Amino acid sequence: MAQSSRGGAGSGAAPGDRLLGIGRVLGLLREEFPEITVSKIRFLEAEGLVEPRRTPSGYRKFCPADVERLARVLRMQRDHYLPLKVIREHLDALERGERPGVPAPGAPADPLEAVLEHAEPAPARVDRERLLAETGATEDELAAWESYGLLTRGEGGAYGPDAVTVARLLGELGRFGLEPRHLRVMKAAADREAGLVEQVVAPLRRHRNPQTRAHAESTARELATLSLRLHAALVQASLGVRLR
Repeated sequence: MAQSSRGGAGSGAAPGDRLLGIGRVLGLLREEFPEITVSKIRFLEAEGLVEPRRTPSGYRKFCPADVERLARVLRMQRDHYLPLKVIREHLDALERGERPGVPAPGAPADPLEAVLEHAEPAPARVDRERLLAETGATEDELAAWESYGLLTRGEGGAYGPDAVTVARLLGELGRFGLEPRHLRVMKAAADREAGLVEQVVAPLRRHRNPQTRAHAESTARELATLSLRLHAALVQASLGVRLR
C-alpha cells in the first residue's frame, strides 16, 4: 500500500478514488489483521486516527488512503506497541511533509493507565499483613470484603496485584456508608463485563496466527478500557451530572 494521508471530507483523496463501505474495508484489513472488527475501526475513528467521508444518510465511506492509514495504525500498534496518541502524532508529522522515524519499539502499552491514572503502583503479590499495612484497612473490614467476594486470595494465601487498589477504593466508598453488601453489585457487574471481554478475546488466543495470539492481551485491555469508559458514561448519564 502507498503512504497514507488522512481521509474525510477535507482530505486529499482524489475525486476518482473509489470509496468503500466499512464492510469492504473490514475485509481488506482482515487479510493482514484477522482480529480487526467494525467496532475497532469505529474506535479508531472516534480517536481521530482516520476521518472517513459521510454520505448524506450518514454512512461511512473510506478512500484508499483511509484504508492505508488504518493499516499503518494497526501495524504500529501490533509491531511497536505504541499508544494511539504517539501514532497520531507520527502520522500527522508525515502529513506535514516531515520524515519522522518510527518510534522505537517498547513494552506493550497499557491503555488502562488512562482510566486508572490515579492508582498507585502495587507489588505483584501481597500477603494479608502487607495489604492491611498498605491500605490502612482493619481486620474486620478485610474479613467483610472477603466474605462478599470483593477480595479473594490465590494459591498460598496471597492477594493479586490489584488487591491494594481495590482495597483502597473499598475503604474510600465505605466512608460514605457503602458497606460490602452494597458493593457486591459492582463486583457482579465487573464479572459480567469481564465475561464479555473474554468472549471476544478467546478466539484470538486460539488462532493459528502467532501474531494474532500475541495481540489478544492488548485487545483485552483495549476492550476493558472501552468498557470502563462506557460504565462511567452510563453512571454520569443516570446521575445527570458531570463526573469531570
